[in-house]
Amino acid sequence: MTVLSVHRRKILAPLTRLAGGDKLVTAALAVLAVLIVAAVSAPLIAPHDPDGIDLSATLSGSGADHLLGTDQSGRDILSRLIYGARTGLLGPLAVVSVSTVLGMLVGVAAAWHGGAVDSLLSRAMEFVFSFPALLLAIMLVAMFGAGPTAPIVAMSVAYTPYVGRLVRAVALQEKARPYIQAYRVQGWSGWVICLRHLIPNIAPLVLAQSAINFGYALMDLAALSFLGFGVQPPTADWGVMINDGSAALLQGAALPALAPGFTIVIAVVAFGVVGEAVADRVAGRER
Repeated sequence: MTVLSVHRRKILAPLTRLAGGDKLVTAALAVLAVLIVAAVSAPLIAPHDPDGIDLSATLSGSGADHLLGTDQSGRDILSRLIYGARTGLLGPLAVVSVSTVLGMLVGVAAAWHGGAVDSLLSRAMEFVFSFPALLLAIMLVAMFGAGPTAPIVAMSVAYTPYVGRLVRAVALQEKARPYIQAYRVQGWSGWVICLRHLIPNIAPLVLAQSAINFGYALMDLAALSFLGFGVQPPTADWGVMINDGSAALLQGAALPALAPGFTIVIAVVAFGVVGEAVADRVAGRER
């Protein structure tokens, strides 16, 4: 057995355990793998320049040269879909990363300290939770201008309560377990106990929630780009592509809008399936 095959088995083993023979989960993991490969290898696998305009080939149908046809500017739809995976995945990744870290800190602090700290942090999360994420993003765009930065910041703040409330509820249960009390009796500080034991024990459940949040963040950021608040044309982005392709629908060309819309739906469903699979494994382990 070669060293490469050993490393491959080590990498694939967690995914194989996660799938557990479930064809739906396996398909979802395959979809996510394709999207990641497309985002990382876009310059290598895209058949055309995503921004290359060819007015002589506007709204051409599927063919050997353009597998998914072209848009109203003659740009290759498949190439723009592949490059769009970069903005489609990087934006939600930033949102989920920031909101997960903030939510973990807020949720653990609220559960561990309790009392006034818990009340203050819980009310703060409820206040943020009362604002729709899209509305908060539009407000920041109005203040700082259109582009991906303001929506990502807004979504990160808006998604923090989703993680924070979950972490607080689970951390309260974990805090009451005997092993936590044993560490406290031994004189361990609260933050050491949380960082070394409590947080690692609740991390799988938070990972499941983050996977589901990833799909929602992807959909929200695509919607903001569609409305003109997020990624700006001519950058290849799935939301921008739907906006550009909406005019082509009136001319009888559905692919410029349908292809990115279908890609978003498949990506959101795949992240949701993987998140549910992780949650089911955590629930099974706890039982």
